Amino acid sequence: MKKEQSYHDRVDINNALKLRELMDDLPSFAFEYFRGIESTTSSKTRIAYGYDLRVFFDYILTYHDAFKDKSIKDVDVEDLMLITPTDIEKFLEYLSYYYKDDKEHQNKERAKARKLASLRTFYNYFYKKQKVPNNPSLLVDLPKIHEKNITRLEVDEVARLLDEVESGEQLTNSQKKFHKHTKDRDMALLTVLLGTGIRVSECVGLDIEDIDFDVNGLKILRKGGNEVIIYFGDEVRDALLSYLEKRNKMIPASGHESALFLSIQNKRLSVRSVQNLVKKYSQAITKLKNISPHKLRSTYGTTLYRETGDIYLVADVLGHKDVNTTKKHYAQIEDERRRQAAKVVKLRD
Repeated sequence: MKKEQSYHDRVDINNALKLRELMDDLPSFAFEYFRGIESTTSSKTRIAYGYDLRVFFDYILTYHDAFKDKSIKDVDVEDLMLITPTDIEKFLEYLSYYYKDDKEHQNKERAKARKLASLRTFYNYFYKKQKVPNNPSLLVDLPKIHEKNITRLEVDEVARLLDEVESGEQLTNSQKKFHKHTKDRDMALLTVLLGTGIRVSECVGLDIEDIDFDVNGLKILRKGGNEVIIYFGDEVRDALLSYLEKRNKMIPASGHESALFLSIQNKRLSVRSVQNLVKKYSQAITKLKNISPHKLRSTYGTTLYRETGDIYLVADVLGHKDVNTTKKHYAQIEDERRRQAAKVVKLRD
């Protein structure tokens, strides 16, 4: 019997196929770049770089005078030095609003910053290989990103969200037909997201054997490929046990036998399915907040930080490689704590 392919292996294979297709729209020397960064990046990151570079070279071949008579396969690594910092600045301006394949595209500051970061990494690779003498993208300032307030659920909203998953009272009639079949799964899934702070990709990648009820732990694969154990509390344990009673009676589709969370079709839930599921339930309890699985992760991080005050613990549990990333996300809570501290100290009764 053929061994079931893991979720993460399938994702990597699909991303490799997507990148292979992207290579048709990139210079031939880009293959060396993607092969060179394979050991230090995830397949998802390489796909993102590929899309960003495709937009860049499409712009260069269309608007740069030195490239107008070239096809994408005529561009070689030495041609990178024909591109100046000013050209890159014009590219970032172009990203604000453009048409491609009869579709309108708009990039805000964050998307522009990501594309510039992709270019910096691209140039830097060939600079280190001594195939270009400098990196002009480093002379272009990153777009100023206006930080947004972190959207998260308050304690009472979390309770109402789980109540809605349990009852399904505010769902549409068609949604209610499916709710009785998926209630236990949905409760377990949302409880895991809210009670552990794991990423949605980590959640859909869970297999049944990744749960250890002896220690109340989940084995997950982090970004970068590191395998870690995340621990959960009694509420998560109860929700998982309740769901597993039904899950163990289900007959999964071929290739999905190990998956923890199954769809109506008895296949592993996709990231998009979980996003839609979270949206469906959250819209019933809040009209002003656009709640996604990542917002549930932020909710968990916020709760953990408020309870412990330990930013390093939060960074570790959330899987942030750099604690400064965590500090940036939870700076608002830190400011609240500082304000509270100012009220505690009394100079005169």
